[in-house]
Amino acid sequence: MASILYVGSDEGVVTLKSEDGRNWKEEHHGLKQWAVPEVAVAPDAPNKVYAGTRGDGVWLSEDFGASWKKPCYGKRGPGKVRCLSFDPHDANTLYAGTEPIDVFVSRDGAKSWERLDSVWNIPWVSTITYPVAVVEPHVRDITIDPKDTKTMYVALQVGYMIKTTDGGKNWELLNQNLDCDVHTIVLHPDDGNKIFIATGGHDCRAGTAPGRALYSSSDGGKNWAPMAAEFKEEYSVPLAIHPTKHNVVYSALANGQPGAWRKRNGDAQAFLIQSTDAGKTWKKLDGAVSQASHSFVESFAFDPANSDRMYAAQRNGDLFGSTDSGDSWFKLNLNVPELSDLKAAHA
Repeated sequence: MASILYVGSDEGVVTLKSEDGRNWKEEHHGLKQWAVPEVAVAPDAPNKVYAGTRGDGVWLSEDFGASWKKPCYGKRGPGKVRCLSFDPHDANTLYAGTEPIDVFVSRDGAKSWERLDSVWNIPWVSTITYPVAVVEPHVRDITIDPKDTKTMYVALQVGYMIKTTDGGKNWELLNQNLDCDVHTIVLHPDDGNKIFIATGGHDCRAGTAPGRALYSSSDGGKNWAPMAAEFKEEYSVPLAIHPTKHNVVYSALANGQPGAWRKRNGDAQAFLIQSTDAGKTWKKLDGAVSQASHSFVESFAFDPANSDRMYAAQRNGDLFGSTDSGDSWFKLNLNVPELSDLKAAHA
């Protein structure tokens, strides 16, 4: 059995393969003409991967990324896709978040799409602006409660979060005591009311939020508390819970947002952190990834066949692996184009 990594990059999707988890080779590189902010591997088929392109909707490969097709070609659907999420109990149901702000759902494997117009019933959504001229306000992440799939959380970049408990018919705005620049939403596997978020620290730098980069809620998003206040860094993207050790949480922090990095010749001054008590306390993880602090880890992935084997993908295309749940790291023997997402599969 081989380990597979799918990388969503600024130049399409790269498929990597390894027989031992340490030595990797590039198997395929498709959709090179499109930036791919997120890939989603079908939960029931490791060969089947969807790619959200930033301009041409959702594409599908059923042969590990060797060839691609657009299932809804010629039909209404998402265009500039920023995130993809599967319904945890239905491999044919897929949600797409877009730029500008919209949420689409497909219930037939991306062949047809329905726009959830109800998102716009919240007056706040139409007022959201984005401070970068070349980027419009957009949906950054969609997270679905596996115990109640009608409950979903949607991250609006520099626009807080919205929540539905009826499958998208009605929404509420979650905007109290958290940073507005929500990047990633993760639900605790044992308690759907316990939520962790990673943010860009926009309100921290403005002095208007109580925390820095990370927050948690224990009541479904009504109230929030800062996490990882042990660290001064206020920018984060990746957030992951260990598949079998549910109190172990991972993230990465950086000093300032990407504009500040560019003023330091791209130096993010970044490192990985870990909590072993469900976010109450955090420690810095040493090793090869944190030592490579110039770039920033955008995504974590866990090997489905061995949950202690995990991977971290840096924005600059460098990839790292761990066989002991992040206690130690090694650099993979290749790199890929500048990236935003990493997913693991086993075939």
